[in-house]
Parts: sequence; structure tokens; C-alpha cells
Amino acid sequence: MKKVTFLALHLSYGGIEKCICDAANLLCNDYDVEILTTYKMIDKIPFKLSNKVKVTYLTSIKPNQREFYNALKHFRLIKAFKEGLKGLKGLSIKRNTMIEALKNSNSDIYISTRDYFNKLLGKYGKNIKIGWEHNHHHNNKRYINNLTRSCKNLDNLILVSKDLYKYYDNLFKSKNMKCKCVLIPNSIDEVPAKENKIGKINLISVGRLSKEKGYLTLIDVFNEIHKTNKDIKLNIVGDGKQYNLIKTKIDKYNLNDNVILHGFQKPEYINKLYKDSAIYLMTSYTESFGLVLIEAMSSSLVPIAFDCAEGPREIIKNNYNGYLIKNRDINKMANKVIEVINDVKLLKELSNNAYNTSKEYLNTNFKDKWIKLIERK
Repeated sequence: MKKVTFLALHLSYGGIEKCICDAANLLCNDYDVEILTTYKMIDKIPFKLSNKVKVTYLTSIKPNQREFYNALKHFRLIKAFKEGLKGLKGLSIKRNTMIEALKNSNSDIYISTRDYFNKLLGKYGKNIKIGWEHNHHHNNKRYINNLTRSCKNLDNLILVSKDLYKYYDNLFKSKNMKCKCVLIPNSIDEVPAKENKIGKINLISVGRLSKEKGYLTLIDVFNEIHKTNKDIKLNIVGDGKQYNLIKTKIDKYNLNDNVILHGFQKPEYINKLYKDSAIYLMTSYTESFGLVLIEAMSSSLVPIAFDCAEGPREIIKNNYNGYLIKNRDINKMANKVIEVINDVKLLKELSNNAYNTSKEYLNTNFKDKWIKLIERK
């Protein structure tokens, strides 16, 4: 039996981490699957992971960027200096432990999930070496160049969207690179039973509370919705640097009774919120694929997103399973939410189509692509 090894930074909460676990589950009945991960951030992995999958933690340390920047922010220079030294030592440990693991590994196929690991894999790995890119470049030339250089000694690079595949495939070919691009979309491991959303009016959005996710705009959108319907609630799940800014805007609009910030939550908690919601809102400026959209649609939610985000454009079919709003138009998004909530027939039709679309992204539908890549067919 061939051995497949995934290289991960950690297995805590995160989209990449869920994808790693899902892929490992998908392959573990046909291959000996292992995950080499640098950090153990939490005691229990938050995603389903088969007991057939071996997880090896390479260090006992944890990253300290937050502590370092917090010390700088508050001008605690001695603390910042100590955290800086600790961080440098941690980077050395991170590099050396992965190099040692690669040198001692007897795996047949390696799948790296970060450009940093791509470089180490290309230099120290043996046999088949594959990268797996989940992020959109957003036309950032530095990011593109870093990723391209990291793939120099890899056999393949997996891309999760058609847009990314087309871009990097053309780029790599223009540079006559050995590394060949492969399209394998992100996927979900299961689709729950179809739910009836008639009569439900709650809204939900899940993700990191950072600038690129556009949550400040989301509060503006909800404020317009609230002017029309005082009973609608918006659940926001996630945490991040903009938490306080978002909370301040909620206070400014006096929406504390209608907008709930749940922080980081486990999938089971999020699934319960999905059951009580009718519409998933995405106000991201950029989004490489939008796996969270697929997860929401599998719970029969209607997705409404701004069309500037690349991922939703591949998933949402306008007027069929959801809506794409042009020009980040706050009023148009708000009006579309109100229209769907108030039209029982429309809500039912969109919900059914969203649910059926999610089935197309079951990971079993892409298993053949993984097998073909691994077996080099």
C-alpha cells in the first residue's frame, strides 16, 4: 500500500486544515495516510479525522506573533525583544523539524499545504512531491513570485478553483516549469438531510474577522435590512483583528439585540445556527474558493455574495441558487435579502437549488482526481 503524507502547519480551526482532514479521510481506505504538522495548537482536532490517519506533531512549541505585536503595540520593548528572540528560535525549530521529518520519511507521495513547506519539500523530499494552493493571489506579484519559486522542484501544484488553475497553469507553462498544475476543487465530506427554510428569517456569516472579509460592510448591509424588518437576526461566527471595530459599528447602529458575535465555534455549533437560518451572506473583497458557501448551501441556505470575490463566482449561479451583487452595492444586497425572505416561493426554489448544487461538491465526486494524481495516471 502506498503511503501519502500531508505537510501541515497545524490542525486547529481553519479552512485549509479542514481540507487536509477531509482529503486524509477520503484517501485513508486506499492508502497509508499520515499528517506531519508543526504545531499542536489545541488538544483535540476540531474536524472529523479517521483513526486510520496517523498524525505526527513535530514540535511542542506554539507561534507567538500575537504576543510579539501586542508588546510592540503597547511599547513594551523588553517584552517585544524577548518575544522576538523566542520567535526566531521558533522559526528555526519549525524549519529544522520539518527538514528532519522529510529526510527520515519513507512516504511515496508528499502533499504540502503552504509555500514555505513547498520549498523544504522540493529540496529535502523524496519521490512524488505535490503542492496544494488554497489562497488567491489577488494580483499580488510578490505572493505570485513566492509561490512560483516554491514550486520549482515540485511535480504538481493542486489548485482549488478554475480561476487559479487557469492562471498558474499558463504562468508555469510560460516559464517551462517542471511542475504541472492540477484542478481539484475544495469539497465537503457530507450533505445533511434537506431542510425546509420556509418561515425562517435569520442570516449568518462565518469567517475570520479580518479586513478582506468585509464584515464592516456586512454590518452596513444588515442595518439597511433592519430598517425594514426588526425581527431578523444576524449571526456572525469567527474571531479576528477587526472584532472591536465590528462591535463598535454594531453599537453605533444600536443593533446589539439583532447582531450576535459568536466568536470561534466548533462545526457542530455552526451547524445548529445553519438550521435556524435562511440566508448566508458573504461580503468578502476576495475569496479563493468559498468552501464555507458550499457548507452553508448543504444546509439549504441561500447564498448572497458580492461578485468581487472570485470563489463565489464559481459557485453561485445568479438567480438560480443564490445571488451575486455587483459593485459591492449595500442597498442592492439588503433589498435582495428582504425580497427572498418575503417571497416563500422564491426562498423555496433558491434553497432547493442551493442544496442540490452542494451535492456536486461532495469529496467522493473528486476521489478519482486524487487517485489519478497519486497513481500518476
